[in-house]
Amino acid sequence: MGYRAAVVGASGYAGAELLRLLAAHPEFDVVTATAQTNAGARVGDLLPHLQSLADMTLADTDPGAVADADVVFLALPHGASAAFAAAIPQHARVVDLGADHRLRDVEPYERYYGSPHPGWWTYGLPELPGQREAIARSTRIANTGCYAVATILALAPLLASGLAEPDDVVVVAASGTSGAGRSLQPHLLASEVMGGLSAYKVGAHQHVPEIKQATGARSLSMTPVLAPMPRGILATVTARPAGSVTADDVRATLGAAYAGEQFVHLLPAGRQPHTSATLGSNSAHLQADVDRDSGRILITSAIDNLGKGAAGQAIQNANLMFGLPEVSGLAVDGVAP
Repeated sequence: MGYRAAVVGASGYAGAELLRLLAAHPEFDVVTATAQTNAGARVGDLLPHLQSLADMTLADTDPGAVADADVVFLALPHGASAAFAAAIPQHARVVDLGADHRLRDVEPYERYYGSPHPGWWTYGLPELPGQREAIARSTRIANTGCYAVATILALAPLLASGLAEPDDVVVVAASGTSGAGRSLQPHLLASEVMGGLSAYKVGAHQHVPEIKQATGARSLSMTPVLAPMPRGILATVTARPAGSVTADDVRATLGAAYAGEQFVHLLPAGRQPHTSATLGSNSAHLQADVDRDSGRILITSAIDNLGKGAAGQAIQNANLMFGLPEVSGLAVDGVAP
């Protein structure tokens, strides 16, 4: 018997992906999975791809249902985690996949989320300097946002090294429809999404303050794009260089930052990241260039938004919290075709 794991909000896309990964994890045993409107349903009836957990019954989303868990994963809508987490016993470790506890400062949280700031937890991106050790010491982790992961991994080493200026960062990123959650929404119907791209939350996406907090960027413009695919994120991150910079300089900086990292891969020069290559994995693929016309630094970044952008990242953090190998239960390789 390994560590007892509970997934709160298991019927959503991120929650279901957590169940899939945990079912194959060598050290975590799923003992409870909760759902709000789907409480009482069999996992196999609602999520037929999870045959190893098919006979588990989804419990009500109540703190009492997870009281005996060693680790609780919260895959709840934004704004719903804080009250639930407050009722979880202190002996349990908690990873929150929502946005409730990501931001340290009150003002940006209230401006972007429109609700009182519920408090800050250790930020769950192990590849940032010092975070791996901080996560290992913590019992409460705020998992990263999906767009934030793809952008931070591309941008943070450039600003930390002084290679790029922090005042003029531009991000254009396309995401699959699973990033919007599983609730029925007309603009996410297949007939509305297939065959087209559309921008949304232009100039006001909630991951902007999270990216700025994690990277030190001072001014960041972000345009998210809804792409006609179920999962994946491809981000293009550009920044003004601090002086004369070549593509080799940028590649050397990224290479040094992620040397030895098991989930962050700088691709060979000339090979661009593909969302299909990260599908089903906890990996991030990066490429670096310098724009011929503007001279701006250009980083492209691909992840699976449900993997490194959500459930995979959450399990990576939980592995660190329990002193387990960081790759336990996680795939470095994607699924193709």
